[in-house]
Amino acid sequence: MVKRIAALLLSAVVITAASGCNYEELAQHSDTDYGSRQANDPKMLGGKAYGPMTKDPHQHDNSFFEYSSVISRKVSGINGIASAIVMLTDKNAYVGLMLDWTAVGTRNSGGTREQDNTGTNEGVYNVDTGSPYGNSRALVYPYNSYFSVNDINNISDELKQTVALKVRELAPSVQEVHISANMEFINYFNEFAKEAWGGRSLMLWIDQFNTVVKYHFAGGKVMPPNITQPGTYTPSERQMDR
Repeated sequence: MVKRIAALLLSAVVITAASGCNYEELAQHSDTDYGSRQANDPKMLGGKAYGPMTKDPHQHDNSFFEYSSVISRKVSGINGIASAIVMLTDKNAYVGLMLDWTAVGTRNSGGTREQDNTGTNEGVYNVDTGSPYGNSRALVYPYNSYFSVNDINNISDELKQTVALKVRELAPSVQEVHISANMEFINYFNEFAKEAWGGRSLMLWIDQFNTVVKYHFAGGKVMPPNITQPGTYTPSERQMDR
């Protein structure tokens, strides 16, 4: 009995010591830390899973696109992400992210947060104007909203890698995975998703979709109208000239 107790105590000491030694490694593996950026970080081992993979100038000329509720839900479950909207095409996957700052290092660098949520403390929506009204059409807004990162280069590479690997796990045939937390990008994806939720065909919007993704990921010069401000764009309220 004495030997058994001694053995158990020794095992406990070994486990405790091992846990202490591997705490940093466990954090690096987890989805709570996207900011360590150490050499040989486990999140970044293997090939880069997001962004351009070819030099094909027509990579974003998609023939169709569809909303993936399954992948959107899975990506939304990653720590640090409040919600995600994932669109699949014949070539690529495109991911719009809203962040909630529940993980460390989701933003690479620089700047202040792009949302001001202090109005909730004063009983107003827009703390700058004192207005109690927001934009019900915008999923992400400068006030009282989940968070955006308008420059895709300022999203943590570790976060983008984590998201891309999850997308590729569920959609292994995609050629490229492109990820943005840009405010306008997310709001456009929200409008497209609402069309899908309403049972309407997204093919009516393929040209607008391609214009949006080219603008954000391929240096496109044309961007559909801004929709962050009220009343400027809702797909189902527009008539197509086709």
